[in-house]
Order: sequence, then C-alpha cells, then structure tokens
Amino acid sequence: MLRIRLSMGGVRKRPVYKIVIADGRYPRDGKFIEKIGSYNPLLPKDKKERIKIEAERVKYWMSKGAQPTLRVSRLLGELQIMPMPKPGNNPQKAIPKKDRKKSAEESKEAPKAEAKKEEPKAEAKKEEPKAEAKKEEPKAEAKKEEPKAEAKKEEPKAEAKKEEPKA
Repeated sequence: MLRIRLSMGGVRKRPVYKIVIADGRYPRDGKFIEKIGSYNPLLPKDKKERIKIEAERVKYWMSKGAQPTLRVSRLLGELQIMPMPKPGNNPQKAIPKKDRKKSAEESKEAPKAEAKKEEPKAEAKKEEPKAEAKKEEPKAEAKKEEPKAEAKKEEPKAEAKKEEPKA
C-alpha cells in the first residue's frame, strides 16, 4: 500500500522531514518513490518555509490510492489540501507527566469503589460464612487449650505428691 509519510533527515536535535510517497513495507528513512515536500518543525507556525508541499502531486498520488499518515494528514489539513482529521481523545494530554500517575491511580480507584458499592451483598454473603467459621474455630481452640491447661495444672500436683514420699 502506498503511504504519504514523513522521512526523517537533519542532524541530532534538529530534525527536518521530507514528505514522501513510499510503499508501506519500506523503512521510515529508506527507499521512497517520490519526494513531494518538506517539513521543518523548528520554524514558527506562521512561516511559509515550515511546510512546503506540491499540492498537485499529493492529489495525484491520493487518486492512485496513497493514504497519508495521521501526521501528514494534519499537515495537509493545515494547508487546506484535504479536510483536517478529527482530534483524538487524550484526556491525559493537558496533565503534566509527573501528575499523570496520580490521576491514573485515582481513576482506577473510582471504578473499584463503584464495584464495591454494587457488590456489597455478594461480599457480605461470602464474609458471613467465613466469620462463622472463624467464630467456631476459636471455640474449638479454646477447648483444646483448656484440657492442656488442666493437664499442666494436674502434673505439678502429681509431681509434688511423688516428691513428698521420697522425702
């Protein structure tokens, strides 16, 4: 499939992109069919040199079935060559990166809280038998502990009786 996409050039920290027609299977900076423009993201948005594109060639290649990538379609939308794509839904975009984790945790806790509100009956039913079982276990443990305690009390008396005749 033919794609209208950006091919990266320039030097480190100073990117410059070529807008090219390439097969979708080719690498980003690899072989391309035709260069139809350039894009320099470092220039201000009001300068004409920021985006240079041959509109006639874009229309030609789109008629042949070439599909623009999302970034290129935005650039073409700015130049009014094609309609601007609808914006994506990224509610996290306006939040600073360090605060995103906090808001993500809060949003995860909110559904859990709602789930807890919906399922208290089911949880209560599950907890009741456990509570009863726990109540029964301490009674059984108490019974087991009591004979041991009695046996321990009796043993010292028996030892005391045994010691008396020897003396």
